[in-house]
Amino acid sequence: MCEKLKSINNTKTGEMRSWKTDAAFRNKRGRMGIISYPESTMNFCSNPSRNLKQKEQLSALTCFKKDIKLLTKFSSHEPIESIIGNIHSYDEFYYYHEQYFGVCMYVCMWNYEGHSELLIVAKSILAPMCEAYTPKKLSMSHEENVPGNQVPRFLGFECYQVVCGGIPETTELLKEKFDYIFYTGSPQVGRIVREAANKQLTPTTLELGGKSPLYIDDTVDMDIAVRRIMWGKCINVGQTCIAPDYVLCSSQVQDKFISKAKEVLTEWYGENPEASSNLCRIISDKHVDRLSEYLKDGEVAIGGQVNKDEKYIAPTILINVPETSKVMTEEIFGPILPIFQVNSAYDAIKFINARERPLTCYIFTCQSEIQKLLTENVRSGNMCINDTMLHLSIHDLPFGGVGNSGMGAYHGKESFNTFTHKKSCLIRNYNKIADAIGSKRYPPYSEGATKFLSAMLQERWMPSLKYLPHLISFGLGVASVFAVREIAKDGI
Repeated sequence: MCEKLKSINNTKTGEMRSWKTDAAFRNKRGRMGIISYPESTMNFCSNPSRNLKQKEQLSALTCFKKDIKLLTKFSSHEPIESIIGNIHSYDEFYYYHEQYFGVCMYVCMWNYEGHSELLIVAKSILAPMCEAYTPKKLSMSHEENVPGNQVPRFLGFECYQVVCGGIPETTELLKEKFDYIFYTGSPQVGRIVREAANKQLTPTTLELGGKSPLYIDDTVDMDIAVRRIMWGKCINVGQTCIAPDYVLCSSQVQDKFISKAKEVLTEWYGENPEASSNLCRIISDKHVDRLSEYLKDGEVAIGGQVNKDEKYIAPTILINVPETSKVMTEEIFGPILPIFQVNSAYDAIKFINARERPLTCYIFTCQSEIQKLLTENVRSGNMCINDTMLHLSIHDLPFGGVGNSGMGAYHGKESFNTFTHKKSCLIRNYNKIADAIGSKRYPPYSEGATKFLSAMLQERWMPSLKYLPHLISFGLGVASVFAVREIAKDGI
């Protein structure tokens, strides 16, 4: 395995040096992916061996298409328009050259089989990268036909490789030298990845998780609010990094919330949610056992049913949960939603900020001053007001965590920025006048030369050289007018 991984890394480095990563190459490969990916997704979704029972979702393909379109918008260098400079900078041209990092390693999550892998690879298409990535092997359905494993088939085996596995494979890969590492997963493993990256001084982006809080008050339309909240919790049965983790509200709001949630869940999944084709399953027996333990931490207001053989846990709401219980201190990552009572938005802010910084904070209120209060004072990676999870679908919004929920961001232009280094470049000519003006920088030094250099290096308004032809034309025009006047006077 170790030799295979070294071979993968060496192959990718070779492809980077063979110029198989230019925009035209990536554009062509990306469009091939748009054509091929739906077929592999549909084949995968119809596979009876899948145990998550996820519905077919092509949101990843939508993002893929958007990233391909963005390829034509981003240039390899970005000129800097500046009118503040010094004498030395007058005859200079300076710009940013956005250069790819090189070979990237991605570690993808298991919760959206195939889709998460494609989403990450799609981001790298914006920047000329080669990559090796590892879909985590927890689900029984991680076989050869998983859409993520099909990525090299339509994007090119020479630039994209898949190492399907778990901790052993990821550990071996982390021993290799990569130019960039993108990890999606838990904060615990994120620390391990970061530690391994630090040994090689490898830049990293960590998309982690945490407990995303949700504050709701009595000013909302409870029917709409509960539908949006329970949708965010029940999609993929809560196995989403930005799913609402717990609710903060008053006792009066809690009663209304539970009453409406019962109606909504019955409307969506019927009297027997386990028989519904619209509910997914938990990824593994281990996670079923873990989630089942959380049910002991509070009073079950809704749900609570468990069928380990089917890896099923009903959508559940817990009340009267102790602040220090496991369900209130560990990321749930499942269909369990505890409610913790607070008296005001100020109490909610104190409660949230006393804990690790979440990936997303949700606010449900119609009061603009409360929205502003929480937005400005809650420390979180993202914020979503009066809905859940939809901020992730906005392609132009950077998505990323802060502190325990991650570092770095991606999506849209931010993905391009993430996977490229903005290299500062300056170009000077051999103008003898400019060099004579700056000759005082050369030894030997005197007090007068030092003062002259200090004056030269002071920042002041400097017209851009691109306007110089216009200034010369204007100056010649003014001079011509005065010359004509003088000639006319002499003639008179």
